[in-house]
Amino acid sequence: MAKAKFILKEPSSKIETLVYMFYNYQYKRFKYSTGEKINPKFWNPKAQRAKESKQFIEYPEFNSRLDKLENGMNNAFRRLLNDGIQPNNEILKKALEAELSGNILQGNKKTFFDFVEGYIEESKLNKKSGTIKVYNTIFKYLKEYAIKINKSVDFESITLEFYNQYTAYLSVDSNLSANTVGKHIKTIKSFMNEATERGYNQNLEFKKRKFKTLREEADTIYLNIEELKRMEKINLSSSPRLEKVRDLFLIGCYTGLRFSDFTQIKPENIVSDKSMLQIRTQKTGERVSIPLHQTVKNILKKYNNNLPSAYTNQVMNKYLKDVASLAQLKDEVETTITKGGVMKKEAVKKFNLVTTHTARRSFATNLFLADIPAISIMKITGHKTERSFMQYIRVTQEQNADKLLNHPFFN
Repeated sequence: MAKAKFILKEPSSKIETLVYMFYNYQYKRFKYSTGEKINPKFWNPKAQRAKESKQFIEYPEFNSRLDKLENGMNNAFRRLLNDGIQPNNEILKKALEAELSGNILQGNKKTFFDFVEGYIEESKLNKKSGTIKVYNTIFKYLKEYAIKINKSVDFESITLEFYNQYTAYLSVDSNLSANTVGKHIKTIKSFMNEATERGYNQNLEFKKRKFKTLREEADTIYLNIEELKRMEKINLSSSPRLEKVRDLFLIGCYTGLRFSDFTQIKPENIVSDKSMLQIRTQKTGERVSIPLHQTVKNILKKYNNNLPSAYTNQVMNKYLKDVASLAQLKDEVETTITKGGVMKKEAVKKFNLVTTHTARRSFATNLFLADIPAISIMKITGHKTERSFMQYIRVTQEQNADKLLNHPFFN
């Protein structure tokens, strides 16, 4: 068991001598000069504290400072183990001094890992489970990285050097994709921003231009109107589960709603006299009004305005691939992904790329190709900027040329 011990530098001295703290841990010994001095005649070697003496009237404060050192040492050692960092003397010294600066100089001092752990707990009260899962995953990688380099990762160490080494660790050692690495950096920057706002961090190197979030354009697809009609015409009466999944997916394709919203449509969201759907979205809390497409009307009528309960997103994505395969969406699509710092290309059947989120992209792209103004589409999708909205649009060069051919400029 790790334990601190206080010993005088020169126990036989007739004048004041330094007090050392020795910390025995994991068959190792850490020596630390406390900076405190005392005449050995006022020292109790058994208690390892100053004696109660009228000649040494400051003994209570003296002993209190040693108590704080011992507590700081124990806290620093425990914190390193909790963060998954294997201590050595150099790491212990830094951890102790960080602990002391927090306990003695600044009562609100926290390490980066302390802050992240507390922030995740706090976020459970007002953020979605998916966000919490992302936070926990990124925190796990940070702790594993600290173990690998055998150093603590704290506010002051989040530098450009950290950025370069950590992104290399994620992409090469952990074989994560460029977009996943980007998500890690984006989340770390959000942690740092929050800590800075609360006064825990003063290191602003994470705000530098080179401390950037990596992003690779994803190979996402959309389904055009002809493909959606093909999916709609499949007779799935012999497979109720696929029929339910198909119908819910088509609702998403013609409303632009997210999975969390199009699976929660209730009769009260349907304004029949205006042929409109009104719903408050879960992610943004905004109320949107969406005209009912004929396909949506048909599906609502089929279920008497009470849509069937949905499977989980994961299960629905699995069944959607079966539906898309039955609809003969078997064109090959070339996909690219950067993993381990290497770009890999692969030809994939289109039905394998269909997910619940394809519905939202299909809605935005089909309306855009139908020359509906972007601002009108954004009112439904909830995009705040045209730049973020355009990332949803999947238009080929040929489709873009076809649109231009009908423009007055070319006629």
